[in-house]
Amino acid sequence: MGAEVSREADSGAAAGERLPGEAAEVLFERRGSLGVVTLNRPTAVNALTAGMAAAMLEQLRLWADDDAVATVLVRGAGDRGLCAGGDIVAIYRDMLDGGDTTADFWADEYRLNLLISEYPKPYVAFMDGLVLGGGVGISAHGSVRIVTERTRTGMPETTIGFVPDVGGTLLLSGSPGETGTHAALTGAHLSGADALFLGLADHFVPSASLPELAAALETEAADAAVARFAEPAPPSVLAAQQEWIDACYSSDDAEEILLRLRTVGGEAAGAADTIEAKSPTAVKVALESLRRVRGLSLEQALEQEYRVGLRFLAGPDFREGIRAQVVDKDRNPRWKPATLAEVTREDVAAYFAPLGGRELKLSPKQKNTEKNKEKNHV
Repeated sequence: MGAEVSREADSGAAAGERLPGEAAEVLFERRGSLGVVTLNRPTAVNALTAGMAAAMLEQLRLWADDDAVATVLVRGAGDRGLCAGGDIVAIYRDMLDGGDTTADFWADEYRLNLLISEYPKPYVAFMDGLVLGGGVGISAHGSVRIVTERTRTGMPETTIGFVPDVGGTLLLSGSPGETGTHAALTGAHLSGADALFLGLADHFVPSASLPELAAALETEAADAAVARFAEPAPPSVLAAQQEWIDACYSSDDAEEILLRLRTVGGEAAGAADTIEAKSPTAVKVALESLRRVRGLSLEQALEQEYRVGLRFLAGPDFREGIRAQVVDKDRNPRWKPATLAEVTREDVAAYFAPLGGRELKLSPKQKNTEKNKEKNHV
């Protein structure tokens, strides 16, 4: 990944300087005309915390208006990956206390995802090593997304009793055929070539070339610099599986999808086994999320994910999934309900019900509705 950044930003005040105790977790600096964001929790594979999301949001807003910054680069410290997702241990502890801190974290994180998608300057993401969950949110919404031979990416939330968020439902709903549905329900770790195929990335650059590319970005336009280092990607395994994936996942019914997968057999049956081990509620809500998000803007998708996420904070499976995978590590979650058949349509629909005053309000429609309520109240 190259040398880890250790200097503070020299282009305006560093956001980290205004967040005591968090600056060490995310570092900012300007090198030439390049603004560099380094996620700096290498022992935790740079898992994203609330402080990191808030600091990034603030610094990116500053750089957006700074004429000295032409391009922004986001990368991870250490050699294990860009970002393994949100800090789920912190989320677990917060759930035990009611989940309010996590709700605030997601609100900032989703605003960050939206800002990245609309960023007025090239936003280059080095998607090297592990890039999971929240790591996808701070990279795949960018304008210049680079994967390597070391990339292992995906949205593995169903494994911990949750569903893809950070705009992941919208990203995966736009993947070729039903390949995004397959990725969401299985939570599979995908290669850089698969990320390119799914539409989560744009360029393949060997990991050994990333330090040179980062140096080139200090003085060159992003498109020109990336073009010099990009190489053809290896074949995508997912692309080769698309025929049976499309046939099996075209249903809107999770039980029917599993039946089709087992009928096809082979790799498809393996996918069925994987899905069957996930939280039944998470599987059904993830599938419904992907279907409902089609045609929505990113703002609307994030608002929907926020509604769903808050319902999972209040339910049993998210806590249980983190406990089993990360806290106790017994890998034996006890899901409630325990089977897909026990999760009713009404159960699923409840996850998408309006939040009232707790809505995230990112889209113009939501904002205007809130303004009208305020006027009527006055």
